[in-house]
Amino acid sequence: MLTTGLVLGAVVMGAGMQRITGMGFALVAAPFLVLLLGPVEGVVLVNVCGAVTAGAIIFRVARDIDWKRYAALTASAVLGIVPAAFLIRLIPPAVLEISIGVILAVGLTVLLALKSATLPPRRRYLLTAGGLSGFMNTAAGVGGPAVSMYSIATRWQHKSFAATMQPYFFTIGALSLASKALTAPATFPSLPVAMWAAVAGACLVGLVLGDAAARFVPARAAQILLIVLAYLGAAATIVRGLLDAVG
Repeated sequence: MLTTGLVLGAVVMGAGMQRITGMGFALVAAPFLVLLLGPVEGVVLVNVCGAVTAGAIIFRVARDIDWKRYAALTASAVLGIVPAAFLIRLIPPAVLEISIGVILAVGLTVLLALKSATLPPRRRYLLTAGGLSGFMNTAAGVGGPAVSMYSIATRWQHKSFAATMQPYFFTIGALSLASKALTAPATFPSLPVAMWAAVAGACLVGLVLGDAAARFVPARAAQILLIVLAYLGAAATIVRGLLDAVG
């Protein structure tokens, strides 16, 4: 009973943060779900809930979505997935995770230190961000920080960024789930129907709470949350890599 409550609580928090900042479901909910359900089933549940949450938010923010940026990000992310899929077979996961975490942390710090400098929103920077996001999502399960770094560097208006991330994360999440369903269907959590319904309800509750909070959270505060989540993602990746290396 306690485990069920913790799982649902993590889903509510993740869905709420996704609505407010545009990303964060995996960063907020994944540590708890992996701890409670295990590394395989926990990650799949994160994929399911993340895709469902992003898909539901699309209808609330459709008018603010930059569909051209979405298309470029998604196409380049898919291209980034391919080399990562080969690289993870050649390089130990711990080395990849630590390297990616350090690069993210250093990159964010440099961006914040040079906050007066602004990159022009050129297409090559957008494609690079999407490719890195797809690569990092496949290699270490952290696709959000790369695109958040792009949004910070180019001063992408937060409302548009948060909206555009929803179809992006929905598409990437759906592709991830489809690939797992085809290659490893046994990894899907064997939860009772009632539990799946409860998880769906928790997603809805989190979205409602996040939607209400988003009306009162200033854009500056949402951007600070975004930066915090990006740092947490980098730190979590480093820690996970270190634990894998020790284990």
